[in-house]
Amino acid sequence: MKLVVVSAGLSVPSSTRLLGDRLAAATGADDTRVIELRDLAVEIAHTFTNGFPGPELSAAFEAVAGADGLIVVTPVFSASYSGLFKSFFDALSGSDPEALAGKPVLVAATGGSARHSLVLDHALRPLFSYLKAVVVPTGVYAAAEDWGAGGLDARIARAAGELAALVSGTAGTPARPVRKADTFEDVTPFEERLAGLRPTG
Repeated sequence: MKLVVVSAGLSVPSSTRLLGDRLAAATGADDTRVIELRDLAVEIAHTFTNGFPGPELSAAFEAVAGADGLIVVTPVFSASYSGLFKSFFDALSGSDPEALAGKPVLVAATGGSARHSLVLDHALRPLFSYLKAVVVPTGVYAAAEDWGAGGLDARIARAAGELAALVSGTAGTPARPVRKADTFEDVTPFEERLAGLRPTG
């Protein structure tokens, strides 16, 4: 499995990068590349002014497009993803609108308070749905108090397992065998059912 982690963390060390690394390790991927957006900030900005990505940004776009799956992690700013994070994916979709079409994506975020955990469903999930990605059911939000807590480990394991299953094509449950009652042969017409409800006396 070829996996790319896109981290929008700004500090060094970064809890955003740490969360991305832990998620990647939990998938069991044998080929993982991490893209640190802070290193591409200047080229991302230039892309919006001259219309062309620089060489490092182009390489990042190629890595994302060629990945079997993505893990995207952003710090929370003003109850949403960071501007750098959004700018990267704006530039990517401007370069190739189909870059993420059908690609499995695990969304994750870090923040100082658990109050911002809804960023996963209110901001990240809609963004990647718009970009035609397949977003795994479980997103991971890590607040400051979550580090070292068992609940975070469980969420990481679950989300990483869902991503790995999507990439390998084993997501979902086995098809249920068709029963006779599921076929039209065994359907009672509505008129007969209604007649059975009428009083007979």
